[in-house]
Amino acid sequence: MYCPPRPRPLPAVAALVRVVLQGDGDLLSLLPAKAYRVETGWLGWSRRSILVVNAPELVREILQDPHGIFPKSDLMVDALEPLVGNSMFVSSGEAWKRQRRMIDPAFSQLRLGRAFQAMTAAVDDYEAHLDAVSASGEPLSLDLAMSSLTADVICRAVFSTGLQSQTARDVFEAFTVFEKSVAQVRLKTLIIDPAWTKAPQEPAVLEACRRIRAHLGELLDTHAGPESGYDDIASAIVAARDPETGAGFDRKELLDQLGVMFLAGHETTASALTWAFLMLSLQPAVLARIRAEVDAVVGDGPVTFEHTKRLPFVRAVFRETARLYPPITFIPRVAERDTTIGGRRVKRGAMIMIAPWTIQRHEKYWKRPDEFDPDRFMPEREGEVVPGTYLPFGIGPRVCVGASFAQTEAALILARLARRYDFEAREPERVRPVARLTTRPAEQVWCRVRRRGAA
Repeated sequence: MYCPPRPRPLPAVAALVRVVLQGDGDLLSLLPAKAYRVETGWLGWSRRSILVVNAPELVREILQDPHGIFPKSDLMVDALEPLVGNSMFVSSGEAWKRQRRMIDPAFSQLRLGRAFQAMTAAVDDYEAHLDAVSASGEPLSLDLAMSSLTADVICRAVFSTGLQSQTARDVFEAFTVFEKSVAQVRLKTLIIDPAWTKAPQEPAVLEACRRIRAHLGELLDTHAGPESGYDDIASAIVAARDPETGAGFDRKELLDQLGVMFLAGHETTASALTWAFLMLSLQPAVLARIRAEVDAVVGDGPVTFEHTKRLPFVRAVFRETARLYPPITFIPRVAERDTTIGGRRVKRGAMIMIAPWTIQRHEKYWKRPDEFDPDRFMPEREGEVVPGTYLPFGIGPRVCVGASFAQTEAALILARLARRYDFEAREPERVRPVARLTTRPAEQVWCRVRRRGAA
């Protein structure tokens, strides 16, 4: 079986030395070997204390948080605030409840049958672009390709308009700057500083966020006023009112909320698809099975919404990819007061590290956890999956509301692009996953693209 790229688990001290030598603050490389074996355990030494929690029942209890003592980690909130403000992705308590009361009705607009038209239109346009790239022989950045395509999909679904290629590139470049500069582990902040210590952001981070929010503001302004005539998610959020006060979102709050939808809605899927097409380029037998399934179910015609439900192997490939490379690598929480987790005393300010990366590669819960085995998600083997150990979209009240959207989108893109193109990765042995805002390759993955069957 094939084991795709991953950091080699090391003892705690050796892992720390590795991260220092790499110089990129990658938290995946910092994880010690024991993080893949324990159900709960303290990670080395730090002033704030870091408890990794892998046990499914404890993960569920923490993420459901019935007593409100495990809000999102201050490190995550501080990192994301310049980009998404105090939006529902980072807010807690009454602020989060108010936002969900207002936004939940807008999500009813996200009907998959309707959104599928936006997905199809975006893939149509991107296939034309890939045809031109294939004919030219120019190298293609797989990361940029998947980010551009999924950004166009979410833009059409939320704002009813396609994303111009230059805007997509600018958003991708700004987001890359943001991820590399802000989502890295600053060892001093993580290990030495006390909890709730504010970390100043680099000027490059603030400028990247300004550029992204400026593009979103241009899209938002097209939906201003009742005469705009749009009937989409953005217009529903503009019209949203708090049922208790009757107040709507101001412009900053609108940018915060739409920023979460736009960026989380495309970046997470783009991350998983980047890894999927990289692995397919190295696993011709898996690619052949996808093509055989698509040919049998769809034939030569268009891939419809109903077809995506009848492609179990395509969906299994995406689910296995999201297991090995969960889009959200870590779901950190912070203890608001002294408490107990799994019999361990936890002091106020401790970081509670829930990591889909370690849970989904845990030796106790998964057979051959580092192997790429899509069949583990086929119907005849799904019973092997331990409940609560697969959480690429989270669990509890804050579970990703776009999970169905992302899985349908991924099935469509995998089916259509795998049916039509061969992706040949350059220097795949150099690919290394890192934990940024999402699980990404440390450097862009470059490919050659050819039409299927072309010499």
